[in-house]
Amino acid sequence: MSYSLTEQSFDSLISSWTDLRDCLAWSSVFVLPYWLEAWWREFGTGAEKRLCDIRENGNIIGVAPLMVKDGRASFIGSADVCDYMDFVVAPGKEQAFFTLLLDHLRHSDISELYLESLRPDSAAYTNLVDLAKNQGCTVSCTLEDVSLDLDLPAAWEEYLEMLTTKQRREVSRKLRRLYEAGDIEYSTIEDAETVPETMDVFLKLLRDSRRDKATFMTARMESFFRSIAEAMAGAGLLRFGILKIHALPVASVMCFDYNDKVYLYNSGYDPLHSYLSVGLLSKVLSIKDSIERGRKKFDFLKGAEEYKYRLGGKEIPIYSCRIALK
Repeated sequence: MSYSLTEQSFDSLISSWTDLRDCLAWSSVFVLPYWLEAWWREFGTGAEKRLCDIRENGNIIGVAPLMVKDGRASFIGSADVCDYMDFVVAPGKEQAFFTLLLDHLRHSDISELYLESLRPDSAAYTNLVDLAKNQGCTVSCTLEDVSLDLDLPAAWEEYLEMLTTKQRREVSRKLRRLYEAGDIEYSTIEDAETVPETMDVFLKLLRDSRRDKATFMTARMESFFRSIAEAMAGAGLLRFGILKIHALPVASVMCFDYNDKVYLYNSGYDPLHSYLSVGLLSKVLSIKDSIERGRKKFDFLKGAEEYKYRLGGKEIPIYSCRIALK
């Protein structure tokens, strides 16, 4: 076998993604080239991009989306806006990919590999960690956070039956109360042409809903959110949910729809309508919409907020790992 490592650009990776999407395991929306490029454009200042692919007999078997700063390599991304990060590897080629990557890193100017936001089923956690240990590297993995996701049934009534008796009654009661309040509309928006206008509505509701969200949504962060919404809409993966009462938007969810999984990325609501639980119910209605479209999973993403458990989410540990290369 002949192996090689080649530097990539975002443009080349994006242009080849259609051909690569079926032969490589793009484990989540956060490793897609559209996402990586948008993040780098907003937050990559001060780091050196080391985006490369590894080839076997000329065929790409994996992509390493890395950046380097002060001798430390990490994923292109950050834990505050990238819930999961990973390498992109062809199934069955993990050993070859990580062996060559680790050898390359150990003979470079990089002394440490620091990997955040690793799911326990990520390629890095299930393959690279043990390989690095076996090659004598010092490896330290710690629990960083938890994520919650939900296996979706085939029908809405089946989902309600999955909830505890108390939560099933609560959801039904709150939905009934909402629809008794007036002219209620829940719609989904995925048209790329409407993204700027929809983002205006979404960002206002996000900032209004909680003080910490308003603080988080700086001008720079807003620019990233708009960039990622535009990029993901262009790829056909963006899906907004808007809840309206008498045509007035009162809650919104920003989701990504990828590989039969819906990712609940962020949300907001009008506090003046909190007595109708519009924040929670916008998420409930997003779950209902996902079931009706035949999706298999609903991912609440990182954070142990209580509502995620009440709506049926199951915990997944999220790790960070340090690998000393020298």
